[in-house]
Amino acid sequence: MKRNFLMGAAALASLVTLSACGGKQAEEAPAETTEAAAPAEAPAATEEAPAEATEAAAAAAGGTLEFASMTTDAKAGEKVFALCRSCHVLDEGVNRVGPSLHKIVGRKSGSVAGFAYSDANKNSGVTWSEDVLFEYLKDPKGFMPGTKMAFPGIKNDQDRANLVAYLASQS
Repeated sequence: MKRNFLMGAAALASLVTLSACGGKQAEEAPAETTEAAAPAEAPAATEEAPAEATEAAAAAAGGTLEFASMTTDAKAGEKVFALCRSCHVLDEGVNRVGPSLHKIVGRKSGSVAGFAYSDANKNSGVTWSEDVLFEYLKDPKGFMPGTKMAFPGIKNDQDRANLVAYLASQS
């Protein structure tokens, strides 16, 4: 249990150091540091175990992890949304540095009135499904080269899945 807490604290610390809209995620502490802080013990059963098992299975199979295979928590996703708040809001018709994310799930990319999208975004033909958002938010510039979104992405699959679940719950 102590090990899971320390790992969670380390993950949260790396999220907190991420500066929204263009920041870079701080490097995580080497695994030896995290492991040395906690005594060696068998992993305790946690709610995260299914997601970790799914990630490990996807990696072992050489496949891609899909949103549909994740266990999600929209309430936890609301906390992850804090990374997005300096550029986006969920209010309809309110654009900031980024467009409103009101009803993002199911919406066509580049379609919010009054927002100056990049050509890459306007012409992508993307519809923001949960699966597409899950992939996009991992590496926006890698997913959509030419996008103006200056956000490095959310590398943690569980945090990203929770964020997508939160966005879906608000759509």
